[in-house]
Amino acid sequence: MLDKIKLEKILFLDIETVPETYRFDELDEKTAELYSLKTRFFQKDGVTAEDTYERAGVYAEFGKIVCISCGLITDNTVTGKKIRLKSFYGDDEEKILLDFAKLLNENYQSADSILCGHNAKEFDFPFIARRMLINGIKLPLCLDLAGKKPWEIPHLDTMELWKFGDYKHYTSLSLLCHIFHIPTPKDDISGADVARVYYEENDVKRIKTYCEKDVVALIQLFLRFRGNPLVKEESIVYSEE
Repeated sequence: MLDKIKLEKILFLDIETVPETYRFDELDEKTAELYSLKTRFFQKDGVTAEDTYERAGVYAEFGKIVCISCGLITDNTVTGKKIRLKSFYGDDEEKILLDFAKLLNENYQSADSILCGHNAKEFDFPFIARRMLINGIKLPLCLDLAGKKPWEIPHLDTMELWKFGDYKHYTSLSLLCHIFHIPTPKDDISGADVARVYYEENDVKRIKTYCEKDVVALIQLFLRFRGNPLVKEESIVYSEE
């Protein structure tokens, strides 16, 4: 069925998030108390809320988005398929979300528009929607999923596609790229480094580069799922600095 989907209708995306403060002791008293309640199930065998604070970036209530990278596939009968990338990134989360919402509102409002990510139904899509609401931003139609049944939501998730109905475990994008022989450039950071790079090095452009490479890997994996050839490196257009 994937080969029946129009590639130009799919917006591939990935996000990078960090805790709203770098350290647990920088939280105000009430937020610290609520974070402790949120993570109480991880607090065993002497582990404290502060010990778990590296997880804060995965919670929309205690984290924020520093980068949203998007990719789309264009196809020309002469030049073939190309990947074009665009990123929204920086220190101003509200601006990131407003600019991304504008992109969705202007280009992905039709019924056949599709968002695609890896583990995105569980993480990226709801995280973006929650942070938009927190920032007082009206949800674009493709993220306003309240009341919709699962089969009414057109979005794609490569991790879900790989499960084939098996919900027992998580499979990383890196692992899938490896077994499908998708070349991925070696990065000097991983997801675990994002908060450090953001807060200690103040290098959000480095985070953007890392995020865009994940979007390229996501697109190449989706093409493999469809039985299509990979897009050549020279046909990938990265966003401008």
